[in-house]
Amino acid sequence: MKVIAVCGSLKFKDEIMRITEALTLQGNCLLSIIYPTKANFDDYSEAERAQFAKMHRERIRIADAILVVDVNHYLGKQTQNEIEFAKRLNKEIIYYTDWDNAFVQRP
Repeated sequence: MKVIAVCGSLKFKDEIMRITEALTLQGNCLLSIIYPTKANFDDYSEAERAQFAKMHRERIRIADAILVVDVNHYLGKQTQNEIEFAKRLNKEIIYYTDWDNAFVQRP
């Protein structure tokens, strides 16, 4: 079992949900993205947005690896920052687009 923090753009919500479900059923512990309940992320205060980012970094910190859901190789700025943070912590980084070489079976 691995503890895996999921990173990726919120626009890939459906794909992320499908992947986290499949990996959980394979016996992994997934630390997924928190999906905002407000219609627009800009509706959150600066402090709230900072708290979301802080807690996501904490999920990365406690994980064994991160799974970057980079549909069509898309990496937004925040996801790039999360990858760099994970690299500084020497975390394993698994890219969804490179799934064939990853440790899990593709769902």
